[in-house]
Amino acid sequence: MRIATWNINSVRARVDRAVAWLERSQVDVLALQETKCTDAQFPEEPFREAGYAVAHTGNSQWNGVAIVSRLGLADVQIGFDGQPGFHKDPEAEALPEPRAIAATCGGVRIWSLYVPNGRDLADRHYGYKLEWLAALKDQASGWLAADADARIALTGDWNIAPFDEDVWDLSFFAGKTHISEPEREAFFAFEQAGFTDVARPHTPGPGVYTYWDYTQLRFPRREGMRIDFVLGSPALAARTTGASVDREERKGKGASDHAPVVVELDD
Repeated sequence: MRIATWNINSVRARVDRAVAWLERSQVDVLALQETKCTDAQFPEEPFREAGYAVAHTGNSQWNGVAIVSRLGLADVQIGFDGQPGFHKDPEAEALPEPRAIAATCGGVRIWSLYVPNGRDLADRHYGYKLEWLAALKDQASGWLAADADARIALTGDWNIAPFDEDVWDLSFFAGKTHISEPEREAFFAFEQAGFTDVARPHTPGPGVYTYWDYTQLRFPRREGMRIDFVLGSPALAARTTGASVDREERKGKGASDHAPVVVELDD
């Protein structure tokens, strides 16, 4: 079984590329982030024609997450219990954004997650990011407490570089989000809860990135960040036999600024 996560950065702009990649990579289940469309706008038909069912949640040109699977989609869940919301107006009601969706595919509970960016250390969005991660961790801990043998994959764009080697130049990010200690502590809290970064042992750094900004020739200069991860429960980690970052998919016209992360599981 092959599962993958990919911040597609607009599924409507890249649907042909995504379907071609699925056929080429033979990935069974793909978690997508930043689809940037409503449910009605999601280009579902090309995926279905390729043999993939689709579950999606999105409500605007921002955010949006999906799971496409050729192994079925059971028990689809939009959002997680206790998921915090956000509104740019601090006086307005903060409703949950379309940043989390789950489905059971081939016996694996797969979550597609788009963790809030945080924007700036002094921004309200940064506090929202930490609150969002803490709420997700509490839920994930509960899932393992309820079933220690559950096969769970927390996949997505985490918007955190947990180690210094996960950014091309640590000094460039000094005083910015993605590498702050509270963010890293929030990430490592999932490991303390029993989840493991199942891709890293098969894709060791330094210099292994999943995101490169479009500006300043970051990609050809290999100036990237590692912020896309698959965190697996103990039962899933035990099944992991390999992983890769498809850097080639970041190349060429119309590429997303993220590369897919692929994880291979045994039967």
